[in-house]
Amino acid sequence: MDTLVGTAPTSVSAALRKLYFLRFVFAAVWAALLFATADALDPLTVTLLVIYPLFDVACAVVDIRSARANDRPVRGLYVNIALSALTGIGLAVAATSGIPAVLRVWGVWAVTAGIVQLVVGAVRRQLGGQWAMIASGAISTLAGASFFAQADKDGASLSNLAGYAFLGGVFFLVSALRLGRVRKA
Repeated sequence: MDTLVGTAPTSVSAALRKLYFLRFVFAAVWAALLFATADALDPLTVTLLVIYPLFDVACAVVDIRSARANDRPVRGLYVNIALSALTGIGLAVAATSGIPAVLRVWGVWAVTAGIVQLVVGAVRRQLGGQWAMIASGAISTLAGASFFAQADKDGASLSNLAGYAFLGGVFFLVSALRLGRVRKA
């Protein structure tokens, strides 16, 4: 895995800060919309479910470009792109089988993406503000296992995914704010 060594270039921190703010706003809006439609797998809900991991792909691409511009790529981001793209496809397919299938796919994604986020945050710890990404990755891993287990229970619901996304967004907000403080220091 590539590492960011020494003092991080300001442009990487600034780019990550903007990206993290965007991710917070997206997660908050997405969570509100999903919570409002979580009772059924109608076309809007399925679209929301598929958009979330695809937005994650787009964010990882932006993240890679900012890291590459400073000759500091993070390989875990490529893994994240593959996982999220496959998840988008998997969610579209799972939606045809019902909420339990969606929860299983989302659960597997949350576990694997959480591990990747934890590793990328640890690799980038010199940037500052990454403790929240590390914690978010660990929580995502645990939440993913919970979603998978919840799929087998009667009355399984998608509303917990909204809470999960919002909490993840809060972690991005904390990291963005922390990166702003590091830049000023």
